[in-house]
Amino acid sequence: MKYHFNEIEAKWQKYWAENQTFKAENYSDKPKYYVLDMFPYPSGAGLHVGHPLGYIASDIYARYKRHKGFNVLHPQGYDSFGLPAEQYAIQTGQHPAITTAENIKTYRRQLDQIGFSFDWSREVRTSDPSYYKWTQWIFIQLFNSWYNNNSDKAENISELIKIFEAEGNTNVNAECDDDIEAFTVEEWNCYSSEKKQEILLKYRLTYLAETEVNWCPALGTVLANDEIVNGVSERGGHPVIRKKMTQWSMRISAYAERLLQGLETIDWTDSLKESQRNWIGKSVGASVTFNVLPNVTLSAVEGSHKIDVFTTRPDTIFGVSFMTLAPEHELVSKITTPEQKAEVEAYIEATAKRSERDRMADVKTISGAFTGAYAEHPFSKKPIPIWIGDYVLAGYGTGAVMSVPCGDQRDYDFAKHFNIPIPNIFEGVDISEEAFADKDNTIIANSDFLNGLTYKKAVKTAIYELEKLGQGKGKTNYRLRDAVFSRQRYWGEPFPVYYVNGMPQMIDAKHLPIELPEVEKYLPTETGEPPLGNATVWAWCTETNTVVDNDKIDNKTIFPLELNTMPGWAGSSQYFNRYMDPQNDKEIFSQDAINYWQQVDLYIGGSEHATGHLLYSRFWQKFMFDLGLVPYDEFAKKLINQGMILGTSAFVYRINEKPEFFVSGEVFNNYNDSEKRIETLNFIQEFTGLSLESIQLDEIHVDVKYVNASNEIDVPSFRNWMKEFKYEHIKFITTKEEQEKDIVKVNRDVEKMSKSKYNVVNPDQICIDYGADSLRLYEMFLGPLEQYKPWNTAGITGVHSFLKKLWKLYNDDNGLKVTDAAPTKDNLKTLHKTIKKVEEDIENFSFNTSVSTFMIACNELTAQKCTSKQILEPLLVLISPYAPHIAEELWNQLGHDSSISLADFPKFDESHLVESTKNYPISFNGKMRFTMELALDLSKDDIEKAVLANDKTKEQLQGREPKKVIVVPGKIVNIVG
Repeated sequence: MKYHFNEIEAKWQKYWAENQTFKAENYSDKPKYYVLDMFPYPSGAGLHVGHPLGYIASDIYARYKRHKGFNVLHPQGYDSFGLPAEQYAIQTGQHPAITTAENIKTYRRQLDQIGFSFDWSREVRTSDPSYYKWTQWIFIQLFNSWYNNNSDKAENISELIKIFEAEGNTNVNAECDDDIEAFTVEEWNCYSSEKKQEILLKYRLTYLAETEVNWCPALGTVLANDEIVNGVSERGGHPVIRKKMTQWSMRISAYAERLLQGLETIDWTDSLKESQRNWIGKSVGASVTFNVLPNVTLSAVEGSHKIDVFTTRPDTIFGVSFMTLAPEHELVSKITTPEQKAEVEAYIEATAKRSERDRMADVKTISGAFTGAYAEHPFSKKPIPIWIGDYVLAGYGTGAVMSVPCGDQRDYDFAKHFNIPIPNIFEGVDISEEAFADKDNTIIANSDFLNGLTYKKAVKTAIYELEKLGQGKGKTNYRLRDAVFSRQRYWGEPFPVYYVNGMPQMIDAKHLPIELPEVEKYLPTETGEPPLGNATVWAWCTETNTVVDNDKIDNKTIFPLELNTMPGWAGSSQYFNRYMDPQNDKEIFSQDAINYWQQVDLYIGGSEHATGHLLYSRFWQKFMFDLGLVPYDEFAKKLINQGMILGTSAFVYRINEKPEFFVSGEVFNNYNDSEKRIETLNFIQEFTGLSLESIQLDEIHVDVKYVNASNEIDVPSFRNWMKEFKYEHIKFITTKEEQEKDIVKVNRDVEKMSKSKYNVVNPDQICIDYGADSLRLYEMFLGPLEQYKPWNTAGITGVHSFLKKLWKLYNDDNGLKVTDAAPTKDNLKTLHKTIKKVEEDIENFSFNTSVSTFMIACNELTAQKCTSKQILEPLLVLISPYAPHIAEELWNQLGHDSSISLADFPKFDESHLVESTKNYPISFNGKMRFTMELALDLSKDDIEKAVLANDKTKEQLQGREPKKVIVVPGKIVNIVG
């Protein structure tokens, strides 16, 4: 009987779907286990072989836990809002919902054909109104909450209002905007409704504020920092500028300390934790206030502006020789003198074209502009020039720094570049990196009352003296900034918000979801409004509580709705909880469901989400914990970052000055060889007529589907493909050897598998040619889960051969050959060492070594001619998590009516690995001649008798009596004769 893997896999995939084999129950006597993958964005390209890596690993573990008697929740869904679908809609006019549904259909087909044990009854799609209803609901809860530092948690905004009504805000200890003004009870009660709302917005956990954002004109939207690569948009490579916009923001900064402390309670990778610690960026120091001095532009009254800075080294305050503001700082326009205005404005305009990441990363470029204004030193009262520089960022700290060039390299470089005086408060003091590492012993010198103090005492003294002046205080600062929560695009969650007199109002939760309206265009409006500005039915009627036509807006009972949509991370910040009770339309999830499943036990996904999704999700979880909605403030106990399967790219090279000419990989290699370079340049010149100096080669990716295993291009197909890129008549320059064979060779290199690099391998074809079980085994066999590893389709033949050999262990030409024969000692030894190793490997997520173990077991049992059902049946359960289709089929052949997924995991019995015999080397006069297996419990005399009675011994002695027999039990026998 042959191994017809395509038929077998289709059969069992159908069985699992029809029987809902992997459906999890919310209530069970079994212990629970929740395995989660980061759900995919369904792109038009579908899955490539790199995508399933983490899913296969999680599926192995989920199946293993079922065998171990757990009620396993292993759900899957789609992160289906996103910019790519919208960009496609802009280009084609097709609604994003249509393309998203088509893409999901492709993903579902591909996921099913790989044999994942997902509970599809719990599928969620972030673009489904029944799902984003609850994203909108959480937004409303955040809007109606503030962060109480005294209780260290979020509380309902109604409690804050009660405090304002009883005592004003003087004693309120809250996370809020920096520009809060104190008010009394009487003042609060006299404020208008709009004024009260303005004040409350400064306390709410989600709020409207003018914010510096990354604006991408080409995409017409704001981008998060992690959506920008090398100063351009990750999607499309478009320029990004900084600009101020009124945006919804999330006050994640309120949770900075709890986000830091929570990392100590979860089993996540150290590198990921460190990424989050760095992103949160805790610093302990002081806030220092500098008064801006009056000048020709600023009168004494107007000059009452203050600049707050945060510093971890307040003890260096006597080394301040200038101040630097971020170009976007709100004071810049107010304090700049007329003489400096043109220079300052030109610098601000130039800076707006650089992303924050570029500015942070650029430590070499020195640029800035003098405002013409001065600040007063708190102690010396000397004037300090105020500059602007793009190495200071508006969103970090206060957007201003006190520059101490004698203690900071960047300040020093800036001061030297612009000839700013540098006072040296560290004169005669060792300020090397090694010395400063031991801060307790660093002596501060030449700084008035700090003279001669060690670092710790100097910091405390500086803070004390600043507090006496009313110009500073001790402070803990975090780099973490509030998260911008608005996007100027169509395909995203609508905000449940309408506006009355310009102030945001929440739609009552009972009227959710607020669904996306139909629009004719997915681009911003002609007046620059987001795409929802194109909607004609996008106004809220407070009487009918429905969305109505815009032309009915009267600002009395019918009001305009929010035109922005939520960012991509909104829908992914609580999906793991929604999976617990996804069909519930009355509440986000029932308390029974959340109390049963509690947390994700194992989460597998990419490390690239460390400071995006994973940080925001932890923030939302802590907020929901504060509201009493979830039992834990961390959503995932354990997280593993799978590595990446890399593609083997193919390259040829285009001649820059004559782009119709391409050179082969072989020619390029000669071009790069110093000994062959001149000869190769002359060779290229013959074909192109270019001067030697003008010959420059550009690297061009070749789609790997046009390249064979010998690295040779299918030239006709390649030419056809190049027509898509407007290259009609390409010509290849090849080596003489290539010309003789009429071939064109590419160069190869390993890099990220990506559609843009044309190195993608489609899993569909792999499943057709080798089967899903082969794909699953091969992806695990490539190497440790966390590591990056290159894909090589040729390598899959090895695991496919193993599966065919496994099949033959159970079947021959006449069908099933498994018997009820009693297992041999060797059979049992092979089985139990396999049980032990596989269980250890799965628990340690060392899936690659399990595959090797299966191969060894199959080889040993084949050599042993094992047909015992007592051996071969439990072996299938061991292999089932890795290769579930073949395991199900053989399990069925063995007479089982139920799925193998319900079978118990085999129990390891150590007694089968205890050696009872020893294969002794038998030596004559010190030379080993043969081996002999003897029981380990034999005495020395019994061993000697058995060896001397052996025919091979008699043959060696040839009738002679041995002079001496040396026996070391358990080790050797040596006959001296």
